[in-house]
Amino acid sequence: MRVRWNDKSKKELRKTANYIGKVFGVMARQSFLQEVHHTNVLLANNPEMGPKEPYLSDLPSAYRSVVVRHHNKIVYRIVDDHIEVVAFWDTRREPKTQAEQVNDQPSE
Repeated sequence: MRVRWNDKSKKELRKTANYIGKVFGVMARQSFLQEVHHTNVLLANNPEMGPKEPYLSDLPSAYRSVVVRHHNKIVYRIVDDHIEVVAFWDTRREPKTQAEQVNDQPSE
């Protein structure tokens, strides 16, 4: 399956990668982005690898998530022939607040 990131999740990924680059250096940023890419490949080959996301269980779509480097979570759902990444969460932030920002509408 193909993995598609919506605009909001891409923005959060860029923001996180830029922060890592500023604080920990270019090599740490590159390593982080490689790990995110590797997770994308794993998701494409095994879409149900992530457990269902409990903070989004009240929404009609079935959301799943996978943790990247202990502090970040890729939140996604399976839509027809692709995987849609709907959020990129910092696991140190309040999960309920982040969950409230997820829009359960399909992206174009």
